[in-house]
Amino acid sequence: MSASEQKASSIPVETVRTGDFSMRYFRFGRGKRPLVILPGLSVQSVMGSADAVAGAYDLMAEDFTVTVFDRREELPGNYSVRDMAEDTARAMKELGIADACLFGASQGGMIAMLLAAHHPELVSRLALGSTAARVDGSRSGALDTWLRLAESGDAAGLYLAFGKAVYPEAVFAQLRELLIEMAKSVTAEELARFSRLARGTMGFDAAERLGDISCPVLLLNSADDGVLGTDGADDIIRILGDRPDFTVHTYTGYGHAAYDTAPYYKERLYRFFTA
Repeated sequence: MSASEQKASSIPVETVRTGDFSMRYFRFGRGKRPLVILPGLSVQSVMGSADAVAGAYDLMAEDFTVTVFDRREELPGNYSVRDMAEDTARAMKELGIADACLFGASQGGMIAMLLAAHHPELVSRLALGSTAARVDGSRSGALDTWLRLAESGDAAGLYLAFGKAVYPEAVFAQLRELLIEMAKSVTAEELARFSRLARGTMGFDAAERLGDISCPVLLLNSADDGVLGTDGADDIIRILGDRPDFTVHTYTGYGHAAYDTAPYYKERLYRFFTA
């Protein structure tokens, strides 16, 4: 995040430090209950959009204190989703967050699954959006394209390919020029970071750990997911579908980014977390 972005935001971005890494986060809301949001993979960090995120989740502000985490700052050479989950758990513990409602979208949902499975004391309710329990060859096409563009230094091509895969066609058409403009501010360091985080998703498989999740689960799925495919959530539904504390809602026509574009999305999260 640039100095100008940080200055423009009314919500401060803070840093939690553990023994061997640091992680940025921001907070909003005034409620007594903790809610953690883990965003998906993005070309530039969501830390530069703190005000926009807080505005989108304003419904939660009265009942929850919301913490939005980035990925760790010091990325190792190989950084898997499992590593991301363990680091996020350590950051939560460092900040004294436990028994929290947890929402993860896309790659953030993958992190959230493992976090809830490995650290049940940290998660009281788990919501997953536009995610998958595994990323094999049939679900890595978008990632392959993004990696090729990022590693060739084509920020504009990456932003356009990202937007085309994530958003419905009509929304992408409206955002096209904005995405091209946003790409002008992307640095070589951001492209390298994006590539490393994207590579961490390749080969992800948490299917065998889903049964270890002990808290209620809400899955908000997308039937026209252009990133993880229309069957991306099938494993989650197959493994958790018979549980009475598992709920699924499938959106159609809103793409992978249903968490940004679909109606009543935040209301469904709120009802689940306050049930």
